[in-house]
Amino acid sequence: MSEKTVYQFRVENNKGTEVSMDAYKGKVLLIVNTASECGFTPQLKDLEELRQTFEGEKFEILAFPSNDFGQQEPLENDAISKFCSINYHTKFSIFKKVKVRGPYAHPLFKFLSNKELNGKVGSTPRWNFHKFLVNSKGEVVDFFYPFTKPNTARVKKKIQKLLSVTK
Repeated sequence: MSEKTVYQFRVENNKGTEVSMDAYKGKVLLIVNTASECGFTPQLKDLEELRQTFEGEKFEILAFPSNDFGQQEPLENDAISKFCSINYHTKFSIFKKVKVRGPYAHPLFKFLSNKELNGKVGSTPRWNFHKFLVNSKGEVVDFFYPFTKPNTARVKKKIQKLLSVTK
């Protein structure tokens, strides 16, 4: 696996349809592992505000629900999407529930968190709402711990900087 981009992976959307990550070529991505019963769950609102801030730009938020931490995602795929939509009015993409750490982690998350694989970032999610920032070339360039709210100036500035490179 010599390619150091997220484009080599396939993921399943919440309906079970396989999606190639190369569908996101040319876009800046914030990839987040989420959970509906976590103390950080209100960040779903912050993520939606962030999506709205950059609406019309080449930016996408990709949410991957996970039950890896404290069994805080008991819901399944459609129920997760409904929960996010009803409670937080989310419009960003929510994918099928995955494992984000350990030997059974989804290959995308193994790549995102392993510096040897992605060439830049070594940061395994230690809890829900760990965020990976991916540039428009599909390269992992940064990460934010769960306690960093997605709509902070720090996160917005990094996204804006990456978007200015894509123009």
